[in-house]
Amino acid sequence: MTSKIVVLPLGSWEQHGAHLPPETDSIIINEVVKHSIANSSEFIVAPTIAISASDEHAGFDNTLSTGTQPLVDSVVAICRSAVWATGICIVNGHGGNADALKAIASALHFENIRHSIWSLPSYAGADMHAGKTETSLMLTIAPELVDMSLAEVGALGDTQILIQSMRESGVKSVAENGVLGNPTLASAEHGAEVLKLYVQSLQTFLNNCSAQWTP
Repeated sequence: MTSKIVVLPLGSWEQHGAHLPPETDSIIINEVVKHSIANSSEFIVAPTIAISASDEHAGFDNTLSTGTQPLVDSVVAICRSAVWATGICIVNGHGGNADALKAIASALHFENIRHSIWSLPSYAGADMHAGKTETSLMLTIAPELVDMSLAEVGALGDTQILIQSMRESGVKSVAENGVLGNPTLASAEHGAEVLKLYVQSLQTFLNNCSAQWTP
């Protein structure tokens, strides 16, 4: 058994309004992971799962989805195959994977597979999808992939109400343009602040896993 810890990033391939590319979640999570483990030799980063559970975006172009159960089955199988590692950290960059992550955690606990799961943290003023938060991050990470001339305000309001509506009827039922938030408020400066927040959170998470798992 190696002393390495596997980091398994989860992204998505789904519409992000007209102004962001479908691989936005994968780009963001990859950047967060890259900065979080810079100069560290104790982690092995697995290839990002770039298509995940995005059924809530059905009806939009530029969306591919595994659905929840196939994602669960795939991630659990990958974790089973990592028995040679000290443990596996699942690092999630897509909110639509929440149900899958609960089922994954349950299966891995049952099979006694050492693991831990982290998702991008929220913060005061954050929005959910293709809004100020993600657009700002992309303006920092990959500005050449952002077309602010196409950015439109999307659904605004209580987050929990929007989530419930999306769970019942999908994103299209609350936002015809596929945006949840206000990308016109985005800036690279805000993106840099959010990226720093995400990186610090993931670094703490990974350091805790290392301290608990490494003899």
